[in-house]
Amino acid sequence: MGSDDPTTDGFGPVQGMVVSYDAAAVDDANRVFDALAEGGQVTQPLLPTFFSAAFGMCVDRFGTPWMIVAPGPDQPG
Repeated sequence: MGSDDPTTDGFGPVQGMVVSYDAAAVDDANRVFDALAEGGQVTQPLLPTFFSAAFGMCVDRFGTPWMIVAPGPDQPG
C-alpha cells in the first residue's frame, strides 16, 4: 500500500523509489506498460531480457516511476 501526503500544499515528483508491477504474462505487461507510459516518459522500452520475457521502465503522467516485469522465459505465466 502507498499513499501521498494529504497534509501538504504542494506535490513534487516522486524521488528515491520505483513502483514494481509483476505482470502475469507478456500481454499483461504490454497493456499495463502502455497505460502507464501514456502521457509520461519511457525510460526503458518494454523488451525481453535474460530474466524476463518483457521488462520496461517508465514514469507515468503524475511523475511516479514504474518497473514492469513479466515472468522469465523458463517461468510459468
